[in-house]
Amino acid sequence: MNTRKCVVIGCGSVGATCAYTLMDSGLFNSIVLIDANEPKAQGEALDIAQGVPFAKPVNVVSGSYEDIEDAMLIVITAGANQLPGETRLDLIEKNTAIFKKIIPQVVAHNNHAILLIVANPVDVLTNVALKLSGFPRSRVFGSGTVLDTARLKSILGSELHVDSRNIHTFIVGEHGDSELALWSRTYISGLSIDEYCKQMNIAIDKDKLYQHVRDSAYEIIKRKGVTNYAIAMAVKRIASSIVHDENSVLPISSLVEGQYGIDGVCMGLPTIVGIGGAGKTLELSISEDELKKLKDSAKTLKETFEQTGL
Repeated sequence: MNTRKCVVIGCGSVGATCAYTLMDSGLFNSIVLIDANEPKAQGEALDIAQGVPFAKPVNVVSGSYEDIEDAMLIVITAGANQLPGETRLDLIEKNTAIFKKIIPQVVAHNNHAILLIVANPVDVLTNVALKLSGFPRSRVFGSGTVLDTARLKSILGSELHVDSRNIHTFIVGEHGDSELALWSRTYISGLSIDEYCKQMNIAIDKDKLYQHVRDSAYEIIKRKGVTNYAIAMAVKRIASSIVHDENSVLPISSLVEGQYGIDGVCMGLPTIVGIGGAGKTLELSISEDELKKLKDSAKTLKETFEQTGL
């Protein structure tokens, strides 16, 4: 297995941007692009490859499923796009059908890779990929709420007039309408958010900030039709933790096994990520209200997954 080979399946706006971002990251020496529309994959690969002289050496090509056999990481972005006014959960039927075509082909050519699911609804499709592949939990997980968490940090950085990298917080649950912000676990360099606001004499509206994060994708899609840049950066962050075996704690979407009284559903929770993929999911001390909302989010996801019939 080539630990520095990555495959991106799906060359729409998200897949192509992910491939470009991974090319520029220096994490891989080989990137293969696959799409049902072969000329699209060929064009994207050629365009990205011509930028390699400005980055670190990496071979970027289009290919087929036969080319994935030695890849360590397979990023799956293929799926129908979320349309204006459409929720991520509305995509489930269309994208489950697509995954039923993709995953068996992946397994037929590579049964040792890590599958990173990015297509929406990411939590449900992660569960779908887990069932269809038969891979262990550690090797099938989604981008989860990694992007949502970054959005919250970005917004808080502006509101609190502080470097967003000094903000430690999580958005958890569904990557979608039932997600929640863990305000009880939000800190600015060791200070709770309430303590920080008191010291800096800053007043914030937590509900409004949360809604801003939750609805960010809808606002972007309404204006430009797709979200692609920030999610590509989130994919790069996850890939870095895998390739460099960082054991970073990231709110990826993986199968929950009893934490918070939740079992058998994939959702975004703080999880250790390293060379083996998804490690232990951490159980943080959270408020009773947050726990209730998290369980409600899990219920929504479980009921939606049951609609797939898997």
